[in-house]
Amino acid sequence: MSGAILYPGTFDPITNGHVDIVLRASHIFEKVIVAVAGGTSKQTYFSLKERVAMAKSALKGVANVEICGFNGLLADYVHQRKVRVILRGLRAVSDFEYEFQLATMNQILMPEVDTMFLTPAEKYTFISSTLVREIALLGGDVSAFVHPAVEKALKAKRR
Repeated sequence: MSGAILYPGTFDPITNGHVDIVLRASHIFEKVIVAVAGGTSKQTYFSLKERVAMAKSALKGVANVEICGFNGLLADYVHQRKVRVILRGLRAVSDFEYEFQLATMNQILMPEVDTMFLTPAEKYTFISSTLVREIALLGGDVSAFVHPAVEKALKAKRR
């Protein structure tokens, strides 16, 4: 497919599930923009700069992927980047209601922009950033869930 797709999220931290979604999209679209959200209502564990750096490490070598941070309303950033499709990941049925609400709100704010949903490979469907952070904070092994650079950052933050 031609054009770009924008994958927004807090990525706090980016997981192998997120990476899988990006890789899948990179085979469909000419460009995947991973947009790491800075100013959200969520209290993040890592700073925007740290989350962008982890995403760059986790996706290093994927030629048609761009990682950037942004602040403010997603609709404004989407218009600034002139993107017509937003990518969202669905891990489980429990994600659907929230993602459906987001997509509907975005449709009202940006009627010219569509939302596309992708699911990760089955082996990643249970991974969430929240669970990864909790396991890491309690000293557990998260190597199966995140890129080595992310694991290192989690260990450093724990100290």
